[in-house]
Amino acid sequence: MTSNEIPESSGETTSPLSSSESPTANEIATSELDSAIPKEEEQIERTKTLDEVADGVSGKGNEIGTSTDDNGSMIGSDLQTNDSSPDAKGEAEINGSSDIPGVPADDPILSSDSWSEEVEETKLESATKEPLEPISSGDSVVSSEAPVEDVTEENGTVAVSNGNASGGLPKESGPKASISPALVKQLREETGAGMMDCKKALSESGGDIVKAQEFLRKKGLASAEKKASRATAEGRIGSYVHDSRIGVLIEVNCETDFVSRGDIFKELVDDLAMQVAACPQVQYLVTEDVPEEIVSKESDIEMQKEDLLSKPEQIRAKIVEGRIKKRLEELALLEQPYIKNDKIVVKDWVKQTIATIGENIKVRRFVRLNLGEGLEKKSQDFAAEVAAQTTAKSQAPPKQEEPVAAKAEETIQKPPTVAISAALVKQLREETGAGMMDCKKALSETGGNLEKAQEYLRKKGLSTADKKSSRLTAEGRIGCYIHDSRIGVLVEVNSETDFVGRSEKFKELVDDLAMQVVACPQVEFVSIDEIPESIVKQEKELEMQREDLQSKPENIREKIVEGRVSKRLGELALLEQPFIKDDSLLVKDLVKQTVAALGENIKVRRFVKFTLGETIEDAKAGDE
Repeated sequence: MTSNEIPESSGETTSPLSSSESPTANEIATSELDSAIPKEEEQIERTKTLDEVADGVSGKGNEIGTSTDDNGSMIGSDLQTNDSSPDAKGEAEINGSSDIPGVPADDPILSSDSWSEEVEETKLESATKEPLEPISSGDSVVSSEAPVEDVTEENGTVAVSNGNASGGLPKESGPKASISPALVKQLREETGAGMMDCKKALSESGGDIVKAQEFLRKKGLASAEKKASRATAEGRIGSYVHDSRIGVLIEVNCETDFVSRGDIFKELVDDLAMQVAACPQVQYLVTEDVPEEIVSKESDIEMQKEDLLSKPEQIRAKIVEGRIKKRLEELALLEQPYIKNDKIVVKDWVKQTIATIGENIKVRRFVRLNLGEGLEKKSQDFAAEVAAQTTAKSQAPPKQEEPVAAKAEETIQKPPTVAISAALVKQLREETGAGMMDCKKALSETGGNLEKAQEYLRKKGLSTADKKSSRLTAEGRIGCYIHDSRIGVLVEVNSETDFVGRSEKFKELVDDLAMQVVACPQVEFVSIDEIPESIVKQEKELEMQREDLQSKPENIREKIVEGRVSKRLGELALLEQPFIKDDSLLVKDLVKQTVAALGENIKVRRFVKFTLGETIEDAKAGDE
């Protein structure tokens, strides 16, 4: 070996000074330059190989799914380096093998230390080229051969050790249940909610229709609270009459007329009217409507109960508060269990309807009439009645016989009877509704003249009605009439017996009277006698101040005022109105004719009229 040759195995250069020969300076420089050029070319070639290997490793790491954790570090599954596993590094040095093909393990350029540094630099360069954050020096790369371990990070996500998942990715919640159109349709039919609301509810509840209904109910309550402050000036008047003995009139308001005419809103109003009829203890809409004096009275009664006297004052006050709250809820309509679903109260049912139709709803007012309420019932002790009648009969004075001459004179004065045909009697019955014997007698008295017979029956009916007007009327019927869902009337008409109260003629009278009230908006009372004295006095004062009467004498003026006031009071009374089906007849005369036809006393006792929105207008006027 010459002094100019450099052994590749050791990588060391022999100094020319150690040779026995002493070459010149030019020879030494030329020799060193010749030996350095091939070494430099070889090193450049091997560096290119390193770049290709590093690029391959980086690309492989990207393919196998590197990702970043919460700290911005990369986690990979199949990327393996010498510095990540010291045992593997030592094994590679012992065996003298290299991961780079074509490069010997004992190459001085690719020693273990330089290899680690080159790989680290390569990893940093490849990471900056990709849209990933650089690897921090403290993080280690996990081998793909390591067992899979799930590590829960602080933010609730999962990092998988083999690279399938990392801390930076959200945790999968599992596959969502597929929502079929049939299921959405079923939920819509059962709840009345919108299609998208039903679909969302089913998605949130995993397709469970029961949970979806609960989801919609809770959502409905929340949305109803938001709509509670919106104005409600539209709506409808509803009614419910049970067996003609209990009648309910109710007003429920909404925001638009469009909603008020919908089936959902109509069903709500009908159900609320039925709810009032089914809860006889209900007197108010909400507990806040209960007068303070009633609350105070109930509290005093509860405080004096024996089971509370031995309790401490604080405990007793809390017990009384709970009892009073329960008692007040019994009096409030919106606190009652819903009659069609006792698991919810009425106020929650209203809120669910608000969520369904998307408008605010307010139950404005209601009234309930019970047939014969407050009236004295007729005695049902038949034995006592028979005994009283027997005693009265035994005490009656003996009847004196009339002289025979008087009887003969009376017989002579009677006009000759006229033969009355059955067809004529039938015609008179159909036109007047009187009994067969009454019609026959009327025709006999009038000589078969149909018009005179009708006048005869009318006069007889009025006199008969006057005679029966003092008889007790505790039975009868409650009727209603709703006009276009905007005006509603309940009317109670009493008769003597339940038999007459259920007859068709009596029912027709009640229905006509309810319609009459709707047709007369100025009517406020049943008869003139019911008009308060304060109103009568006010009307007289107004008439007396009229300018056209100031020049009249005092006595003349009083008579004129009396006539005007009487006319004005007649406009306020139902019985003084012209009958809507025959304006030649007053309502009071219609009632008397029915009394004559049915043979029992009839009394129009009371009526109630609701006009949609009238209380809202009154409230606005009061605020102004």
